[in-house]
Amino acid sequence: MPSLGTRGSFRAAGAVVAIALWTSACPTMTYPLYQAEWGISTTIVTWIFAAYPLTLIPVLLLLGHLADHLGTRVTMLLGLVAQLLGVLLFAVAGGVAWLLAGRVLMGLGVGLSIGPASLAMVEHSAPGREKRAGAVSTAVSALGIGLAMTVGGALTEYAPFPLHLGFFVLAGVILAVACLVACMPRHTPRPAAGSRRRTRTITVPRGSRTVFVAGAIAFASSFLIGAVVLPLGAKIAQQLAGSTNALVTGALLAVFAGCITLFALLGRNLHVRPLVLLGAVGSVAAVWLYVLTGATHSLLLFFVASAVAGAAYAFDFAGGLTVLSRFAPAPHRAGMVSGGYLVGYAAQGVGAPALGAVVTAHGLMAGLVTGAAVFGAFFVLVAVVGLVVLTPVHRADREAARHLPAPGRGTARTDAARAAE
Repeated sequence: MPSLGTRGSFRAAGAVVAIALWTSACPTMTYPLYQAEWGISTTIVTWIFAAYPLTLIPVLLLLGHLADHLGTRVTMLLGLVAQLLGVLLFAVAGGVAWLLAGRVLMGLGVGLSIGPASLAMVEHSAPGREKRAGAVSTAVSALGIGLAMTVGGALTEYAPFPLHLGFFVLAGVILAVACLVACMPRHTPRPAAGSRRRTRTITVPRGSRTVFVAGAIAFASSFLIGAVVLPLGAKIAQQLAGSTNALVTGALLAVFAGCITLFALLGRNLHVRPLVLLGAVGSVAAVWLYVLTGATHSLLLFFVASAVAGAAYAFDFAGGLTVLSRFAPAPHRAGMVSGGYLVGYAAQGVGAPALGAVVTAHGLMAGLVTGAAVFGAFFVLVAVVGLVVLTPVHRADREAARHLPAPGRGTARTDAARAAE
């Protein structure tokens, strides 16, 4: 079997990241069809959606370090197999149980593959260009969501078998990417003699708990935005904004993904405090813009709401991740980031079904108003905590930058971390 070089391996790992996000969002355009043809409620739809993040939590806890033992290539392949099985269950599904099982397999597959794929992108970066892997990973993640919306919308609107064909197409793409990953060089580490395989628990040291809370709730804000857009976005576009074409709906929702990429790049040089504050303000604006969309039945406002939601997602995600990774003590950095992901997925897994239950009981518009009020209050809390915790960090960074020469900037980071604690 031919072996890929550094550039080919980098691209293959990036394709795994894109496929993971495509898989996570692939049912978005078919949720309204399940409701129309199967007669299922919005509560059931949001539970189908939530099965994915709820599965990711134990996967991250129990299998997050599997690549340390099996290597990135093997772990990515295992994840792709699980994603393939989940997508095929959607392709042949005849009822809700099939969809729930498919979402569980998707969550397992994404949980296994996305971390090792991100790591492989760093490993296979050209010398001196390792830092670009994070930006590229963000971009291809958004590309995966965009493909789920546009390809799903086009096949739903214009192709036969709208409940099935899109999933067969995605299954074929997953198989192609798996073949590329199989051609990547082996990267199977050899554990030190006498070492034992064990599950590593996530630990937040006592002095960093305030920082962890600030970062984790900012991180969770991005997942709550996803809990509105991904399970309910197509329904909002069709029932409240007046879209009658699935491709148009998918394209409008793809704006969400495109703005994630755009604003992630625009915000990469911002300090962590403005990142968190912009994310919180944008999140409040996004959820109320969706309410305004419903009140005015405007596709233009739906477009604006999706764009603002994408920008807010980017700032929330980047701000929370920066807090968790930059101001954590080095021995606990990975654990705090993993803890942030767990808080985010838990928020999404609880928030989406709760929102779905309100929509089922009282209607889509009432659900949006309730979600905007409750989620909006959470986003305001994020802004307040961010101001309280990150203001001394911001001041410490500015003072250190003013008084220390360039080679001493490392001390600035230490001072900022101490201020945060």
